[in-house]
Amino acid sequence: MRKAYGIKSLIVYLESVNHPITEEEINDLIGNKKIPHLRPINNLLIFNLDHIDGWLRDQPSKP
Repeated sequence: MRKAYGIKSLIVYLESVNHPITEEEINDLIGNKKIPHLRPINNLLIFNLDHIDGWLRDQPSKP
């Protein structure tokens, strides 16, 4: 399983797959439970990149 630990790592990954997104947008998505993530302890976020790839495929394209 490919993983990104923390929002900054996720931002780097999303930029590498040509889907840039800001830290604020990611925080909003996490708060609204609209992006797949794990929070095993309060200050640790883990993103399964296979789930993120699936999530990206389901997102409407930006004009």
